[in-house]
Amino acid sequence: MQKPLTLGIAGLGTVGAGLLQLLDQHKDRLAERVGRQLRVGGVSARTRNKDRGVGLEGVAWFDDPVALATDPGIDVFVELIGGSDGVAKAAVEAALKAGKPVVTANKALIAEHGLALARLAEEKGVALNFEAAVAGGIPVIKTLRESLSANVVRRVYGILNGTCNYILTTMTEEQRSFDEVLKEAQARGYAEADPTFDIGGFDTAHKLAILTSLAFGTEIAFDEIHVEGIESITQADIEAAEDMGYRIKLLGVAMKTASGIEARVHPAMVHRDSAIAEVSGVTNAVAIDADFCGSLLLIGPGAGAHPTASAVAGDIVDIARGSLVAPFLTPTASLKPYKRTKLGEHQGAYYVRLSVYDRPGAIASIAKRMGDREVSIESIVQRRPPGMGAKRAPGAPALVVMITHETTEEAMRLAVDAIEQDGKVSERPQVIRIEKLNGDDRS
Repeated sequence: MQKPLTLGIAGLGTVGAGLLQLLDQHKDRLAERVGRQLRVGGVSARTRNKDRGVGLEGVAWFDDPVALATDPGIDVFVELIGGSDGVAKAAVEAALKAGKPVVTANKALIAEHGLALARLAEEKGVALNFEAAVAGGIPVIKTLRESLSANVVRRVYGILNGTCNYILTTMTEEQRSFDEVLKEAQARGYAEADPTFDIGGFDTAHKLAILTSLAFGTEIAFDEIHVEGIESITQADIEAAEDMGYRIKLLGVAMKTASGIEARVHPAMVHRDSAIAEVSGVTNAVAIDADFCGSLLLIGPGAGAHPTASAVAGDIVDIARGSLVAPFLTPTASLKPYKRTKLGEHQGAYYVRLSVYDRPGAIASIAKRMGDREVSIESIVQRRPPGMGAKRAPGAPALVVMITHETTEEAMRLAVDAIEQDGKVSERPQVIRIEKLNGDDRS
């Protein structure tokens, strides 16, 4: 058996503690599978005397993660601190410069600095592994980087944030408001005290940026992704979607087009009988369309101590076995510059919710604005507001829902702008894309 592989672990929060437990409980099994012991030689965290479910006797303590990253007794540096900059970035850079392989679960770090870190890893001939940075326990990075390396990927999309999926699922199943469900998610620990990063779509965008680079061989470009969150989704939208055979999900979607890469994060309506629609609670799902393997759908826990620790451990095992793959599959020198497709070129059908003043000619004016931009309306229905009974309150605007035929994003947005400017609606119209999924021939 080879000499032990010594790990330095920085960050002993939920995932770090889970990793310590996994390495302790499965140490003999891991040694048999990789032909060497995996031992923790040093750790770094904010609090030294915290119960983490496993003893740290004999393990060196480092107050400075950078010192741990460069310690001569450490073979592999594991970064579980989090954050795109600061000490996490400094420690990972220091480890790579010292010629040490790095394993990280830090999506923000990889999405914002992954290209520079990958170049450094390639220069030093060491691994930079980040399976746990996207979708927790789902092995989507390995799937793209290894299993599908001989395929041309056409599209990758999915539910990449458990907090948003929990909120939308609960709103659907329990007919409750966004604000009420968000407070519950915070109480259960699914959402942070400041939930903006999750509900604003930025967490999903970080993950999508990583998947986009792996799938299409482009330089990572987090800042080029169109991002919308779920803050504007109301119970009226949830009920309308259900009645029309849809469910609303926050999706990250990246695909190749004739003019570049279309990468976007936004709420989308998906058909209720699709596999994605059935993904509930905090579960994640990633779908990949490729030329030779066809369509794959990976579903599983997107966060949590054990699933994420499992992904981190898988990356460590690869290093222990001597596996070395370019961080983004394609060597950084061969990655193509990211060329963004204009969002206005996107084509699809749309759901539009309008709060229309009860005035003669209002609906006709709205239809005309749609027609002016060559947006064809498939259906238009007046709905009762949620909780208002069969009739709306006197003087209250009418709730009108439209479904369009396929059109361009640009035409749709111009039509909505014109409708709002005409003063026939009491608030900004709600627009949600209807996403066509694999095997779905309906618009």
